[in-house]
Amino acid sequence: MLHIIKTRLLIFILLICTTLSNQVLGQENENYSAFDFGRMWTFEDAPLEYFNSTYNLSWDQEWMDKLRQSALRFSTFCSASFVSERGLIMTNHHCSRSVVTDLQQEGEDFDRDGFYARGLMDERKAEGLFVDQLIRAQDVTQKMKALIEEKGQEEAEKALMAAYKEEDSWSDLRLQLVTYYSGGRYAMYGYKRFSDIRLVLIPENSLAFFGGDADNFTYPRYNLDFTFWRAYDDEGNPLNTSAHYFPFNPDGIAEGNPVFVIGNPGRTERYRTMTQLEYDRDVRIPAVLTFIRSSVEVLKAEYEETGDPHIQNRIFSLDNARKAYTGILEGLNNEKYMARKQAAEEDIRSKTASDFTSDNNPWDKLNSIYAKLGNMGAYSTLLNPSPYRGKITGFIHKVYDYMDEETADSTRSKLEAEINEQLPDVFEGQSKYLQALIDDYSKFSSFQSVSADEILTSTFFNNPKKTASWLKSKGKKYDKDPLIQLTKTLMSDYHRNVEFNQKYQAEISQANEKISFAAFKVLGDQLPPDATFTLRISDGVVKPYNYNGTVSPIYTTYFGLYNRYYSHQMEFPWDLPSKWLNPSMDLLRSPLNFVSTNDIIGGNSGSAIINAKGEAVGLIFDGNIESLPGNFIFDETRNRAVSVHAGGIVASLKHIYRADRILKELGL
Repeated sequence: MLHIIKTRLLIFILLICTTLSNQVLGQENENYSAFDFGRMWTFEDAPLEYFNSTYNLSWDQEWMDKLRQSALRFSTFCSASFVSERGLIMTNHHCSRSVVTDLQQEGEDFDRDGFYARGLMDERKAEGLFVDQLIRAQDVTQKMKALIEEKGQEEAEKALMAAYKEEDSWSDLRLQLVTYYSGGRYAMYGYKRFSDIRLVLIPENSLAFFGGDADNFTYPRYNLDFTFWRAYDDEGNPLNTSAHYFPFNPDGIAEGNPVFVIGNPGRTERYRTMTQLEYDRDVRIPAVLTFIRSSVEVLKAEYEETGDPHIQNRIFSLDNARKAYTGILEGLNNEKYMARKQAAEEDIRSKTASDFTSDNNPWDKLNSIYAKLGNMGAYSTLLNPSPYRGKITGFIHKVYDYMDEETADSTRSKLEAEINEQLPDVFEGQSKYLQALIDDYSKFSSFQSVSADEILTSTFFNNPKKTASWLKSKGKKYDKDPLIQLTKTLMSDYHRNVEFNQKYQAEISQANEKISFAAFKVLGDQLPPDATFTLRISDGVVKPYNYNGTVSPIYTTYFGLYNRYYSHQMEFPWDLPSKWLNPSMDLLRSPLNFVSTNDIIGGNSGSAIINAKGEAVGLIFDGNIESLPGNFIFDETRNRAVSVHAGGIVASLKHIYRADRILKELGL
């Protein structure tokens, strides 16, 4: 459960849609499928005829526009949607958890007790929180490419943004130029932002994250992972959303029903070549996991000392990421998946071989670049000045930049002020962060690990006079100092990797663009682009799957939640609050979570899942463990998206929270 990193997959479903050029959408090959590249369709290029013919619908563009404007981007990390005529917003608890901490008043603990605003006046505004509604989306590929040819990339982007800001229908919107297929296509998006967002209801953490990390990315599942917020207008009244919202339907699904996820998937990498995937398997993902594991260890030690809930939120996020990236790595080591990627690459290469010469073959170009990269690609992950690395990592970045002979005097003066400001407190409690940095770097280099305690104890930065002398020399004195030597070693590798990326990024993008269009030529031009945290619609069906020698149910019930509560001796993370301990039979038999074959990933957290009538039948919050390789390949054999059932939300409102005003607002 995480807004930064969920991974999901799906495989091929045979369909014929002859109106989409001369190619067949979902074209089949005996060894791979076009749907290996996913089913995250953009709204400006959604395959309506495919939807209608596959699911016996009669959708048109007007209907798609209504769906698009009912969905929201929740801040910079999740999805959400309007679910009433009065601006009621639905998203996940795990999207809201870090936001609501600052809304607690003295004596309150939302993690322990949850929160419900009994009236409009009790709804609490979250300062800085916003949602974005996509009002307009337009393909601008031809305009952008013409401008690039005339002005170059950077100036072309500025020119196109300026031109759209002058158009009346776009002038009052927040504009975003979206790049697809590494520059193969472009779209202009116009958002309306709502910044008065108030908390209406959030469940207790023990319900929303029932089972904790142990149950994360599993199914059957028992999580009440939802939150209700409300958007207000400029006059301080609930926003009128009567034209665009998803009506709530607690009984709107059955096995085999088509369902659609509308949200903002964060990132997929399904067009990467075998060379890139093998690099991910051998270097990039292991480096990410190394970073995550050491960071969690340090943060857990700090949380034990402080009990700071913000640190606990970071631990939750990193634990979620660890499990997700572990699943991706297992997928990259899966011979079946890699064979399918290999078959797709070989087929596309062979059928487009005449399009390229030996000098401009994009696969050969990428092979050459990645052969030079080696373990260096790990350093940008392991050595970056992340907040998970404490203050010390950012400090040594500043020290390195200060010593750099190419640093401008004006920049050096600024760095000097920042270094002086951080000293001497910058070393306090930072030994464990520095040790993690050293140890992680040592795993991907020939550097022998050293003691962070000894370095921080013996460095001249503890002596104000020597520090002043070093600054006066522009970083040239005391070059034998252990912290200076460590900084030179680590940061020179970090910057070497940065420079490598800067040198080759354009060539990599150009090669990736050519490969995308080669895939279009072979498989048809309706292949969806990789996720970019922009609005998509993903189609699927409610469907069980085989696991552990049995068959999953399509949905779980509250009976199952209480069974796990008692089976695990009522202990964390399967504990329950006291107000949940006398359930009615109506609550017990209510559905709680369900599964479907939709293609989702991190960023989709908080997305509504709707039926063919456009009704909200659930809320995406996770995927099963089999979905994790979805970062690079989409396979619906056992991959499932996991949602909170709308009936489970309604049951909690009715039987536990007594949220009658919300039930009435939802029309229930």
